[in-house]
Amino acid sequence: MPSLDHTIVHSKDRFASARFLADLMDAPEPKAFGPFAALKLDNGVTLDFAEHVAGGREFVATHYAFLVTEEEFDGIFSRIQQRDLPYWADPRHSKPQQINHHDGGRGLYVDDPDGHSMEFLTRTYSEELLSSL
Repeated sequence: MPSLDHTIVHSKDRFASARFLADLMDAPEPKAFGPFAALKLDNGVTLDFAEHVAGGREFVATHYAFLVTEEEFDGIFSRIQQRDLPYWADPRHSKPQQINHHDGGRGLYVDDPDGHSMEFLTRTYSEELLSSL
């Protein structure tokens, strides 16, 4: 089965946005790769942060979900709290400063500097949960 290798994340400042996420995840420093700030994830997928070209089409903030271990979640959540960042238990941002406990796991959403919704969850959502949303 095919697997995702990389995707482009549009940003206003490629390194600021890549570092924001790398810092939350305690990941290595993003590397310059052509016009990108490349953030390599443990599963081999790379997020290539690209700066938006002035005068071009506006980019739309999107959603990125990261499946993390319980220990990784603890670290990410701690760094979010240390930075006093707003976070939410849901994608609609209606449950501020809360985490969710879907399917016996934990999850939260935080916006990056460009408004992309970064979700961190410890359990993949079940079909039952997805159908109820």
